Amino acid sequence: MESNSFNDPSLFGECSVPVKVGRKSKPGPTVVDVKGIKFGSAEVVIIAGPCSVENREQMMETAKAVKSAGGVILRGGAFKPRSSPYNFQGLGEEGLKLLQETRIETGLPIVTEVMDTRMVDLVAGYADIMQVGSRNMQNYPLLKEVGMLRKPVLLKRGMMSTIEEFLLAAEYILNQGNEQVILCERGIRTFETSTRNTLDLSAVPMLKHLSHLPVIVDPSHGTGHRWMVPPMAKAAVAAGADGLIMEVHYKPQEALCDGHQSLSTDEFTLLMTDLKKIAQAVGRDIYTHEIK
Repeated sequence: MESNSFNDPSLFGECSVPVKVGRKSKPGPTVVDVKGIKFGSAEVVIIAGPCSVENREQMMETAKAVKSAGGVILRGGAFKPRSSPYNFQGLGEEGLKLLQETRIETGLPIVTEVMDTRMVDLVAGYADIMQVGSRNMQNYPLLKEVGMLRKPVLLKRGMMSTIEEFLLAAEYILNQGNEQVILCERGIRTFETSTRNTLDLSAVPMLKHLSHLPVIVDPSHGTGHRWMVPPMAKAAVAAGADGLIMEVHYKPQEALCDGHQSLSTDEFTLLMTDLKKIAQAVGRDIYTHEIK
């Protein structure tokens, strides 16, 4: 008989410890509810917004365009982990306040990154979804801290992590009692240099085969090229992703962070039209319910 659990020795060698993320512990899918928006249901959830929070005009204009096009959750970084210490690091708590103001104005729930155990309570006071980024996927004290919250967590795959390592990172969160975890494939580092990362779309069916947790895809970080985001976003939906998280900016050419991989608001609007067709072709829909 074929095993469908994470501790299948044919998949993970000597890793045979029973885990909470595996389908053996929960055969049916976990549905993560964010203000009435359900990840892991028949509908595909679209998260969009700028890489980083820059100012009020940027957030308001981008958020309104995202909502108008059909996006239902707003992304934006207040704290930014950057490879260079000299690059823009985010606005900190001021950025969180701008996100909160934008949520009040538009009704869009917000997802933003938490980078440190010392920031968990602060970020949790503003965010509807706590994001643990690629660089912190194996920051085990941080995983335990967000695991003690009763708030949804978006966990991004580490840039050089295996599927096994990714699921074990999620296990740290579930092991603390928080089962509201959304897995995010965002590309891994390979020998290829033409793209920022190699977007591993095979991870989507594999993760859904092994785990009951919802799986979304980030085609922006996965490719690093604005022009590649639409085809990879469509491919992700066709592969079975439960959602997408994409970078959108009202003036990408002026963005302080990742403007080269951010869609303009017009490009995002066009993509949403195509995504609806792809979703319907595979028996799903794009989530368009009224936000509570």
